Amino acid sequence: MNTTKPTNYPALYTLVGVFFFWGFIASSNGVFIPFAKSYFNLSQFQSQLIDSAFYFAYYIGAFLLFILSVAAKKDFLNSWGLKNGIVYGLLLSVIGALVMYPALASNSFGFVLAALFIIALGFSLQQTAAQPFAISLGDESTGSYRLNLAGGINSFGTTIGPIIFALALLGTTKLDESLIKDLNLSTVQWLYIIVGLAFLIAAILFKFSKKLPEAKADATIENEAKATRLMSLITIVLVIVLALVFYQNTGENVDHSSKMGLYLILIGMGTLIFGLLYSNAKAKKDADGWGAFKYPQLVLGMLAIFTYVGVEVTIQSNLGEYLKHVDFTNYLGFNPEITFADFNKLLSDKKVDGYWTELTPMLISLYWGSLMIGRWAGAIAAFNLTSSAKKIAMILVPYVAFLVILVSNYIAGNSTENILSLLPYAGVILVQIAGFWLGQEKPAKTLMIFGFLGMLAMFTGMFTTGSISVFSFVSGGLFASVMWPVIFSLALQGLGKFTSQGSAFLIMMILGGAFIPPLQGKIADMFNITVSYWVPLIGFGYLTLFAILVKKILIKQHIDVDKLATNGTH
Repeated sequence: MNTTKPTNYPALYTLVGVFFFWGFIASSNGVFIPFAKSYFNLSQFQSQLIDSAFYFAYYIGAFLLFILSVAAKKDFLNSWGLKNGIVYGLLLSVIGALVMYPALASNSFGFVLAALFIIALGFSLQQTAAQPFAISLGDESTGSYRLNLAGGINSFGTTIGPIIFALALLGTTKLDESLIKDLNLSTVQWLYIIVGLAFLIAAILFKFSKKLPEAKADATIENEAKATRLMSLITIVLVIVLALVFYQNTGENVDHSSKMGLYLILIGMGTLIFGLLYSNAKAKKDADGWGAFKYPQLVLGMLAIFTYVGVEVTIQSNLGEYLKHVDFTNYLGFNPEITFADFNKLLSDKKVDGYWTELTPMLISLYWGSLMIGRWAGAIAAFNLTSSAKKIAMILVPYVAFLVILVSNYIAGNSTENILSLLPYAGVILVQIAGFWLGQEKPAKTLMIFGFLGMLAMFTGMFTTGSISVFSFVSGGLFASVMWPVIFSLALQGLGKFTSQGSAFLIMMILGGAFIPPLQGKIADMFNITVSYWVPLIGFGYLTLFAILVKKILIKQHIDVDKLATNGTH
């Protein structure tokens, strides 16, 4: 007798559409950042506060759900149901998108950040509910396949998001500053109104569709007083730090030479790192009340997720600025006395034609498309293929994804000449394929290899010019693409009844997207944009180190780290 639960495909397709929107909006920030930088006359540090507002909302949303779950002694979403959780999240995002209209009209950068915060707060609720909802739409044994499908569509949204956003914003995929300065503000306002209406339609479909089940997740969040107090204390510090950063950098007469923003960002990051390491050290002496923090793999994994998200976001968020200066990398070198003012003078003296700047939306699309390439390739392991079929798929699937990127950019109106300029990137994809083969589907080994390749890519990008430099930075997306499920899997091993608590803590570490991009932006302001890419290089370094350390930790706990599944999506 077959007891396998059939998949609810109509519900799955509706959910996949929501996954698409998340990717679309998140990747569009890569185009919105250079727009805001020029329109509001911001420093590089200030422009990266767009990421801070966006990803801090994810942290706050996850933290509030955790606190409510602790109080209710069960997953708080159970009181709503997962479907209603998605609906409420969509409605929050509708409010944020509508608030963007008066925010832009006010010409207040702080108001714009507040609108983005509300949009992302809705995303946080949607994503928390959507992943277990996807698993509930069929047999649990095939849940990873549905997550991989949703993740693939999410990545497709991140690929075409920058292109469509640029077209809607400027009527072209060329991000020219003269076009931005002459832009009619109503164009941007109506763009967000349309996005808000799309969210509203999705919410209505979810709420009133009879084909969507009222699914519930029955996970219990263990209430461990010391762990809860620590996360609450860290959250209070982070809120104060970012509030001060926003206050000092969103008003009039901002002192761009001040290093206070850098100090505040470092205080926030230092509080998090010290707090987590302190908790594990205390838990080793007396585990009572510390819950999941007694497991070193979780604490190091939280820092790894923080780093991974920050690195993934910061590479592309600063890419638009780097493309203005890529041809001067060798001339500028790493002289800390050469500032943005010197950059701008060089641009003026050499009368650069703006070739790379015009390609910004296309290259940001390629960056997010690189994440799609890696995730599609990573999903191959989830299917029951023969060894030979898997080897063939590992070669073909990444290039099919690459073809999707090229076709998407062509349909968006990019010239054939510009599209052809991306073809050498096929060689970089071959490096990723080799990385998969060397990893042998072993999580820790795969993470170590791709962490090292990410370091190599950042180093190459900083010390070369032209297309080699640009493709090196863009390839950071390829090497980061498979890290989320691997880190998640390694960090949660052996947690037992604390798995749900550990998972909640890991989701909170999306916070990295709020701190690492402005850190790189401030270093760019203080030195130059090339030097700032030491930030993601060091980030990849920690991820490599985590892979080495966590394997040793799990072996000591008698866990066979080479046989862990890594299916999942972010």
